[in-house]
Amino acid sequence: MKHKLSILIFLLLSQCAFGQLGGQHSFEFLSLPSSARVTALGGSVIAVNDDDLSLALHNPAVLDSSSHNFISFNHHFHLADISNGFFNYARNLPWLGLTAHAGAQYVNYGEFALTDEIGNTSGTFDAKDLALVFGVARQMNERIRLGLNLKLINSSYESYSSTGLASDLGLYYENPESNFSAGIVVQHVGIQLSSFVEEKESLPLDVQLGISKKLEHLPFRFSVIAHNLQTFGIRYDDPNIAPVTDIFGEVQSSSRFEEGLDNFFRHFIFSGEFLLGKKENLRLRFGYNHLRRKELKVSEFQSIGGFSLGFGLKVYKFRIDYGVGYYHLGGNTNHLSITTNLQEFRKKI
Repeated sequence: MKHKLSILIFLLLSQCAFGQLGGQHSFEFLSLPSSARVTALGGSVIAVNDDDLSLALHNPAVLDSSSHNFISFNHHFHLADISNGFFNYARNLPWLGLTAHAGAQYVNYGEFALTDEIGNTSGTFDAKDLALVFGVARQMNERIRLGLNLKLINSSYESYSSTGLASDLGLYYENPESNFSAGIVVQHVGIQLSSFVEEKESLPLDVQLGISKKLEHLPFRFSVIAHNLQTFGIRYDDPNIAPVTDIFGEVQSSSRFEEGLDNFFRHFIFSGEFLLGKKENLRLRFGYNHLRRKELKVSEFQSIGGFSLGFGLKVYKFRIDYGVGYYHLGGNTNHLSITTNLQEFRKKI
């Protein structure tokens, strides 16, 4: 009964929720990838459960007893000298039947010149975002887990600030016999407690559904993530782009089928991961985010925007991951992560 009730809540939220993409909400930084692995796999991973603790930021239901005493540090070298990161630590709480993690997600936008309306400089100011995260997961049966993240958020830009509360509701299903897993998560459900100006804004709600499958005869796992399911139409046609004409000077327009197909694939992220070695100590990754490619493309030039690459390597007791995300012709982002299990060090003591 509890499983059915949880699934019903997810479905109701996805039906009644609405919103727009890209700059229409407060606390957009909550949607940034948590780790180098997530960056390399296209920006979201919600249906994988292994030794990567940072995945709990995207779907808290992936937490389980094997996450005990793991700690993860992640730093993202973003565009325009912006940097953001995430770190968290997990503990298993068997007397409560829960696994918990706590951490912080942050963004530092750097230093800006403080000027008046005619350009006179009177000093400098900084801008930053911070979210304190606490999450728990509970095993409902041998294949299903439920999870919840709670986030206390603060954004501060010069003399303006805003606070908010958000939560992520997650479900994770795993079938070890077939190496198949699935996840569903409703991210960033919450409210803005205090706003930058008088009018309060919504949070970047995102309903996601994902599957992951590890192949039986090949050391490879693929994942497909469907995101922004609460809003079907996420395609944007820029009115400033000059129309394309044929050799007769007539305007060429795309058909409704082409537009519908483009909108459909903007909801998906495709990714793959090669798991090499007996203990999978070397991992090679790639991803493709169609929404990112279309929204950040330059019509006159071809680029590899929307694609991403990365690798992971186990060195001694540490897992080191690197990911690069290609956003635009203007640049790409680099992500570095270090994860370890503190329990491994205690064995030597």
